[in-house]
Amino acid sequence: MTAAILQGVPATTLDTDIWLELPERCYVQALDIAKKLGAEILARTVVALNDDTLVNFLYRIDGLKCFDVEYERAEKLEWFGREISVLPLQSIIASKKHIRRPKDLAHLPLLKQTLELIKKPSR
Repeated sequence: MTAAILQGVPATTLDTDIWLELPERCYVQALDIAKKLGAEILARTVVALNDDTLVNFLYRIDGLKCFDVEYERAEKLEWFGREISVLPLQSIIASKKHIRRPKDLAHLPLLKQTLELIKKPSR
């Protein structure tokens, strides 16, 4: 949800998901980099940063196209002084609809409302 929050969705999240273009079997590479940067490894796809921020490494996102296609569609935003690429709200909505976990379904109304507000021409 961090990508959605950065795009104006009024919500909170306890972690940040980072989609990596790596085969899932190569997860050790991401963990090694995180560990070198001072993160604590909590699981094979989850680390805690020095400030206790949780980061989930994702290797695919269900309901979306491949990484390269989605990266081309990504929104460029500033976060902590750096430009990052985030999934646009339409892609986040598509993924949450596909996954259908209760927490994802609960986020859909906020995501859709925010997308509609962004699309409305300002007067």
